[in-house]
Amino acid sequence: MNAPERPRPKFPLRLDGLGSPSKKSPMLRPQQPLHQAAADSARTVRPSGLGLDSADVRQRMITKLQAIGLRDELVMAALAKVPRHLFVDTALATQAYEDTSLPIGLGQTISKPSVVARMIELLMEGASARARRGLGHTLEIGTGCGYQAAVLSQLSRQVMSIERLKPLHDKARELLAPLRLMNIRLVYGDGMRGHPPNAPYDSIISAAGGESLPNAWLEQLAVGGRLVAPVHDASGRRQVLVVVDRTEEAYERSVHEAVNFVPLKSGTD
Repeated sequence: MNAPERPRPKFPLRLDGLGSPSKKSPMLRPQQPLHQAAADSARTVRPSGLGLDSADVRQRMITKLQAIGLRDELVMAALAKVPRHLFVDTALATQAYEDTSLPIGLGQTISKPSVVARMIELLMEGASARARRGLGHTLEIGTGCGYQAAVLSQLSRQVMSIERLKPLHDKARELLAPLRLMNIRLVYGDGMRGHPPNAPYDSIISAAGGESLPNAWLEQLAVGGRLVAPVHDASGRRQVLVVVDRTEEAYERSVHEAVNFVPLKSGTD
């Protein structure tokens, strides 16, 4: 007996007609302008004399994130395990556990810990339907320096992370190697196409925002899976975090905080 044909989603999924987040919601700026990142890097705050490899330093960061809303214990534990200072330039290492973005080259920045935490928490809320088994098979769009991939690896069965800028892809490979995280695979390629060979994915997360969600991401999202990405709102003047849950029948969307990520681009460089 043939199974009933599932209705296909209408692509592209845009935000026309969807409600906007409250104007009182603060804008999350994971990829803040480089002049601001440069100003942050000029500061000389040190983590109270503790060594950067100390678990206490990472715990201090977690405590600060809890104060501004981080609640998921598994996400906290994942953040506490990853040494963020290894993913920034040595000259900026003393800034690594502050809630700030820092330049990593090629006009890119490492996202603020609070934004990494928020986006992964949103993914984990979707995973709650799978009895908190974690994020499962995860696709990350925009590897950057590799920090978020390292955090995702603590919560995922496998992480496929795609980067379109070859120098950053190579840098992430170099920075992640000492951590020996065997469940991360780095891919140099066009993130807008996703990564069909390993689809479908239980979780998809993007570190760049476009006018709409690429069809490829939606097609590669598993039934029961969740996608979190920045997308331009209906006005086209700002980005918001969009969550997409795929069910047997449809794609269900919700809109969250305003954000400010780098533009989503196609191709490789």
